Amino acid sequence: MVGRTRSKLRASFAMASAVALVGTTLVAPAVLADDHRSSNLVENGDFSGPDHQPWWGLEQAAIADGEACIQLGAGAAFGNWVNLGLEDGESYVFGFTVSGDPAAEGLEARIQVDGSDPLVTDVFENFDVTPEPRSYEFGFVSTTNSQRVQFGMGDAEPTGLCISDVYVTPVAELLQNPTFDGLDPWWTTANIARADADGQVCLEVPGGGDPWSAIVGQGGLDLEEGRTYTVSVAATAPEVNAKVLIPIPGQDYPPLYEATVRFRADGQAFTDTFTAGQSVAGSEFQFQLGGHSQDYTVCMTFASLTTGGTVAGYQPETGPNVRVNQVGYLPNGPKHATLVTDETDALDWELQDASGSNLANGTTSPQGVDPSADLNVHTIDLSAFTGSGEGLTLVADGETSYPFDISDTLYSQLRKDALGIYYSQRSGTPIDDRIKPGYGRPAGHISEFGGDDVNQGDANVPCLPNERTDYPHIDGVNDNQYGGFDHYGEDGWDCPEGYALDLTGGWYDAGDHGKYVVNSGISVWQLLSTYERNQLAGVADRDALGDGTLAIPEAGNGMPDILDEVKWNLDWMLEMQVADGIEMGIGGEDIDAGGLVHHKLHDIAWTGMNTFPHEDRMPRYVHRPSTAATLNLAAAAAQGARLYAAHDAGYAYGLLAAARRAWDAASEHDDILAPDTNALDPAPGGGPYDDRDVSDEFYWAAAQLFLTTGEAEFEQAVVGSEHHTSAWDATVAFDWQEVAAAARLDLATVPSDLPDRDEVIGWVLEGADQYLAIQGEQPFGHPYGPARYQWGSTHQAINNAVVIAVAYDLSGEQQYLDGGIEAIDYVLGRNAINNSYVTAYGTYFSENMHSRWYSHSITDRMPRPPDGKLAGGANSGIQDPIAQRNLQGCAPQFCYIDDLESWSTNETTINWNAALAWHASWLDDMGDGRPGWRHPVGVTPRSRDECHDGGWATFSDPNFRNQGACVASVTPAGPQGPPAHANAGGNGKGNPRR
Repeated sequence: MVGRTRSKLRASFAMASAVALVGTTLVAPAVLADDHRSSNLVENGDFSGPDHQPWWGLEQAAIADGEACIQLGAGAAFGNWVNLGLEDGESYVFGFTVSGDPAAEGLEARIQVDGSDPLVTDVFENFDVTPEPRSYEFGFVSTTNSQRVQFGMGDAEPTGLCISDVYVTPVAELLQNPTFDGLDPWWTTANIARADADGQVCLEVPGGGDPWSAIVGQGGLDLEEGRTYTVSVAATAPEVNAKVLIPIPGQDYPPLYEATVRFRADGQAFTDTFTAGQSVAGSEFQFQLGGHSQDYTVCMTFASLTTGGTVAGYQPETGPNVRVNQVGYLPNGPKHATLVTDETDALDWELQDASGSNLANGTTSPQGVDPSADLNVHTIDLSAFTGSGEGLTLVADGETSYPFDISDTLYSQLRKDALGIYYSQRSGTPIDDRIKPGYGRPAGHISEFGGDDVNQGDANVPCLPNERTDYPHIDGVNDNQYGGFDHYGEDGWDCPEGYALDLTGGWYDAGDHGKYVVNSGISVWQLLSTYERNQLAGVADRDALGDGTLAIPEAGNGMPDILDEVKWNLDWMLEMQVADGIEMGIGGEDIDAGGLVHHKLHDIAWTGMNTFPHEDRMPRYVHRPSTAATLNLAAAAAQGARLYAAHDAGYAYGLLAAARRAWDAASEHDDILAPDTNALDPAPGGGPYDDRDVSDEFYWAAAQLFLTTGEAEFEQAVVGSEHHTSAWDATVAFDWQEVAAAARLDLATVPSDLPDRDEVIGWVLEGADQYLAIQGEQPFGHPYGPARYQWGSTHQAINNAVVIAVAYDLSGEQQYLDGGIEAIDYVLGRNAINNSYVTAYGTYFSENMHSRWYSHSITDRMPRPPDGKLAGGANSGIQDPIAQRNLQGCAPQFCYIDDLESWSTNETTINWNAALAWHASWLDDMGDGRPGWRHPVGVTPRSRDECHDGGWATFSDPNFRNQGACVASVTPAGPQGPPAHANAGGNGKGNPRR
């Protein structure tokens, strides 16, 4: 079942109601944290005294553990007779916590004048009572001589209630001129102009740049560690987002406080509360208004920073306690669910159809507390039910799951959608709205480097300059941006004068506008492996990945669409390779850099949110070559050479030539390592993809070259590598930084004359056994179980499942089939927060992923992430400010928030979706969950008589391996001859390299 109801992971706030302050101060509705106790004007408001004094009306109350509990009759009242000492015109917050009879409605809470007739109050609010403690808070400005706290029954029926933590606390405003009566003492960056209208302070903000390129601020702020503060702002503007920020003096990032506010033309008010993590002196309150594609006008209405308030506790809306794969299950596959419950004994469960009729029943299996979720759980096994249906639900412990389907076509659309996201990630070409409705946009990054154009391009891109750069970031503003000396050291990189490359094309990597060879390499490999596995596995729909299966411009050209899509990025990777004869200074030595590959290409500094690729004004540079990037090209191009040969022999030879050049260059220069630019540069403009150990990349590249050519040099590099027989990583099988297992999987599945291939197959089965054992220990059914979840945990769980799935392809053993199928449950909703991490799949799913241009949650002009996008998922590191503010102390599975600004838990990347695409393709090939295994091509059969779905082929061309094995019917007998540019450093398109 593919749902279209969007995810609702909401913050849950403790406050129940509030009154906005009048006058010049506004206070957020929130419950005060511990710091209010030291300044509480209500004597014995915490009921810690030996009796009820100085409260009246509570003589009969039971007072214990900071709480007063009493039965109240009709018309009863109680209060505190001590004068609060309120000062006229000053701001305060009045709050309390109460619980009791749920029938009690209409009780009154007052700050009042004693004995006045009529009654004079500063606060007169009704409140209700529930069995669970409920906290109320009301902000007010003292305007009379009201000095007493009093509670009354009002119209409520006689009831019993318990009250605690009663407080009245003064509020201090830290900002001057919060209502913008003129601009003083607020300041602006020089590029902001006044445009006052109707008595308001209005400002013209220029387009382009970063959020911090255009700032309105006020300085002189001192904040205390551990104290809570409330931020309140209001402004009108076209629909844009801005940042409210309080920096830490002398520290670039992270700030003491940061939040995103979405302005609107009809006005926008924003209130939030935070606790200062450290004391700071001389800080600033900033509106960061830059980073938008167009100029706009903002009118400032209000900005306040007050003491007091409570940090709102974030609680994800986890829905029903029965957690299922919200898409569904295969009829003959494993069907497991997880029940969250406090019960320790087995419970009854029932499977119901859409009308509520019983289809199956059984009892749960208690599992105890799952440490990854910090929840007591049971598992439910409904595998015995082998029927089909739509809108089914699972009922247990009084809870009803989200609906799901049981169908043998469950994953056919997910296979297409997971692959379909790459078209809208393309750089350097328009995205056709007729092909991808809702995602049409002009081509991004196509202009020549330099100038003031929007859409700074990837044509003729120069090297990152060594010196720090003052560039025209926006008209009239120059920023001192870090350069090569900061990234690589004084002798790190000397790029030839005038050197520039045409680097249009490729895929945008993630939520930014950068393009990275390293992450491209693992993404290309896994997508090509998706196709290669489909052509070699005994259980596969050979037509599912053919021509016309994806919505892309190339559909119908005779080449499988998945290869067309991958070619778009492979072409860009080829453009990143240095031409022969180019000399560069690297590490203090002048070397022939020919064959090396530049590590990455991205903006000089981070672009702002709400920025389409074609709206990017930032200068872009190519970075120093690295050994890791060079080996990524060698591996991806070598693999591509054998897969494109059937469709474009000339292109295949160009790929093989590039792979050979890359291998030779990396072998000659095996220690050019990319630095962690995030640690070196406060605004690097792109991710680092740093890697201190490239021995696994050598193994991976050698494996791909051997599988394509069969040459002894590469065979020796494979069997001689320490990674050939190394143990499997217990956390994750492979990723962009750990690629040895990627080599091992292909060595096991792709036909070759590797002498120890049977042993490699055995190692794959051993790895699968290891991940099955981990899966068996997880009550939520995923083969992933570290003590702390890592960045991109969803795709790491999938990649472990890939090993299990390959083990089934190789062996046909039932445990691998079941384990590979069940592994997707966690990603599609059977998890602690009951959330599907794939956009548009399930009832509640991730949809506010971190992205510059899939940022619909902050502006209607941007689309949501396309269907089939995989969110990174739970990350115990919670590195971004949104995650840090909301997820402190989270159990691993709860370390996730579906928020656009949470880049550490909610980004999406090309390699994460590649994992989903591979697994979805395998799942769809499994049909009803009992597919009937057959020999994979070239593994078990020893003669051509045992082949199926194809024939026996021999590659006799000397450039490719001399193989004799079962091959799919679409596999060619080898390329027919090299193109003229194959060994001339071309890019596979007949274009000489600059």
